[in-house]
Amino acid sequence: MRMRFATRAFLWSFIPFAILLACSFWVIQRRVQHTVRSGLRASLREAHMSMARLRQESELQNSRFLRIVAENPPLKAGLQLLLLNAKNASARLTLEDQLREIAETLRFDFLMVSNSDGVPLTGVVRIDDQLVAMGVQRMKPSQQGFFTLGANTYQLNSFPIDINEENIGLLSIGDRFDLSEFSIPTVLARNGKILRSSVPEASSAELESALRDCGNRAECESKIAGEIYMTLAADTIHFGDGYTLRSLQSVDSISRPVQSVVREVFLVATLGALAAAAALSLLSSGSIVRPIAGVVSSLRQSEATGTLPSFASSPATIHEIRELIESFSRAATAVRESREDLQQAYLEFIGSLAGALDARDDYTAGHSRRVSEYSCVIAEALNISGSALEVIRFGALLHDIGKIGVTDSVLRKPAKLTSEEMAQVQQHPSIGRRILQGVRGFQQYLPIVELHHENWDGTGYPLHLADVKVPLCARITHVADAYDAMTSARSYRSALTHDVAIRELKRWAGWTCEASSPIHPPRTLVASWIRVNT
Repeated sequence: MRMRFATRAFLWSFIPFAILLACSFWVIQRRVQHTVRSGLRASLREAHMSMARLRQESELQNSRFLRIVAENPPLKAGLQLLLLNAKNASARLTLEDQLREIAETLRFDFLMVSNSDGVPLTGVVRIDDQLVAMGVQRMKPSQQGFFTLGANTYQLNSFPIDINEENIGLLSIGDRFDLSEFSIPTVLARNGKILRSSVPEASSAELESALRDCGNRAECESKIAGEIYMTLAADTIHFGDGYTLRSLQSVDSISRPVQSVVREVFLVATLGALAAAAALSLLSSGSIVRPIAGVVSSLRQSEATGTLPSFASSPATIHEIRELIESFSRAATAVRESREDLQQAYLEFIGSLAGALDARDDYTAGHSRRVSEYSCVIAEALNISGSALEVIRFGALLHDIGKIGVTDSVLRKPAKLTSEEMAQVQQHPSIGRRILQGVRGFQQYLPIVELHHENWDGTGYPLHLADVKVPLCARITHVADAYDAMTSARSYRSALTHDVAIRELKRWAGWTCEASSPIHPPRTLVASWIRVNT
């Protein structure tokens, strides 16, 4: 089913605007996401810079403590004693007591002493608020950065222990690393393995998978716990071999409130814009469709009637459509004028044909024109008008056109015709049909030309049709032809008077038909003729 033109015009004007709105919303959403990502990136970098500053301040403060602690005489004495007697348990316990005292005083969680080669000698660590000695035989902690011991991770800093400008060892102090001090979600990993995490509702496996997808990139986006997270590595701080500290922020959780507001605002704006667009589209499509629909309707009527329409002055507000309608109107006027000129020439041609036919015989001069006039009078008496009357007018002019095919010796013979000659004359309706049927525009006259000698009782020629099988236009022409033939002089007889001709028409009109039978056209034709001509 074809869509109405008005609907198509509305959709073609409305849909592009709706698509434009959808694209605008998509662009705005993308812009919001880009802005959120840029803000998150800046926030994460600022957090890392703050972290680096705090670490530098902490390291500076720790270095002061370490310098003071490293200059502690009992500590130096205990270290010298242990270096001289490495296997002496008493010397180790003495040094551990010194470390425990320092840790208790300064609230450190990790304290360890190494020799000048960096080999751990002894140390203490805080477990459940208790300082216990560490087994340091297999430890190889970094002098600075992160160090993992059991389930805990410590942030270490080291300072040399010197006597008389000679290095005798290294003191490492550390605090347990706690992610709660960071205001944003953070993960600490070592060689891809998650050690600490403050990311809510995310398992270590999910975080490890996300970090694995990031590879060596400092910044990346990953899907964690069903949300998109932006992760940024703290590359301004060295945390030790294999350690990585990454900050994470959920892009979805940050952008969701903003996008919700944008969607609400855009929904209200979109509904208003769509309503306005629909109204404007209806108005604009209507201004286009109405005048065009009027033209199409007029052209369809023209197709049905065969006459070109006349367009009134167009009220269209669109200049191009107004010009189109005016051009159609001018073209239609020109075609109508040409058609009228052609029709006039056509009529003159028919008249010339009839005149040329009548000129062949002095006795029949003017016969075709009189038959045409008589036929029109009868048709008007029968309330026939319009195009049907014109068909009778011009068909009657051409009714004897087939006599062109009858020789002059027969057509103009002064004596009575023989049966062979009469048969030749009776061929003129068929000859006339053959002449006209190949001419475009003459098809409507063929019934009159071929059947104007058919009789009501079927005794006529050439097809021997009877009663209503003979078209009314042919019967009208038959009556007019018979009347003119009887009232015109011939070489073999004188013209009959009007009264005599009317009596003959009545006699052959089928008056013997019963009154209860349907009205027979021959009788009606004669009655009409009598009313008009008596």
